[in-house]
Amino acid sequence: MSPSLLNITPVLDASVAAKTGTLATLLADIAANWSPAAFANSLGAEDMVLTDMIVKARLPIEIFSLDTGRLPLETYDLMDALRKHYGLKLKIYFPQAEEVESFVRNHGINGFYDSVTLRKACCHARKVEPLKRALAGKRAWITGQRAQQAATRTGLPVREYDEGNGLEKFNPLSDWTEKEIWTYIKHNDVPYNALHDKFYPSIGCAPCTRAISPGEDVRAGRWWWENPETKECGLHVKG
Repeated sequence: MSPSLLNITPVLDASVAAKTGTLATLLADIAANWSPAAFANSLGAEDMVLTDMIVKARLPIEIFSLDTGRLPLETYDLMDALRKHYGLKLKIYFPQAEEVESFVRNHGINGFYDSVTLRKACCHARKVEPLKRALAGKRAWITGQRAQQAATRTGLPVREYDEGNGLEKFNPLSDWTEKEIWTYIKHNDVPYNALHDKFYPSIGCAPCTRAISPGEDVRAGRWWWENPETKECGLHVKG
């Protein structure tokens, strides 16, 4: 969470209330008209909003997460918190052992620091390939992306066609602000990753994520050794 949002007052203002209503309508429409649909829960703050909405409405939308094998302890703690809070059993997808073993054998356990190419190769083995298995047979998938999150997400549409995976893709929180996300979380007592309270607004794998300083961009802690234009893992590639 950004330092300025740590003590946000949990008042559901008109803007958040309106967007929550729109979100509820969209998720219900996806469940009714795009089945089978799935929500890729990366366990960030945005994903907690979507999880809360989907579970409370009992929508028939599968919720899954990708366990890369290098997630922070706090992320695993959140997985367990979701089970206790909602009775939610996340469907977890792991990387193919052969792909990870090959990468480590050829480039070292932390080879992703050496170049953007190797970092993306690691992301492919640990995230992209498992995602393709998770989306197999689905008609649509849902993400927690927001347009304000990064330079690579400017102009992010609520709905788009995912050519790489051959199905519809929905980004229901595209126009939500960070403040609106946290207002919803606080107002509804939604579980979230403890790292957000330690100035980690964006959380991925442990070796590729760090805390940010006041005033830094919210994605500054992700792959901080790279330029902003390359900061995507391959899960969200524009056609």
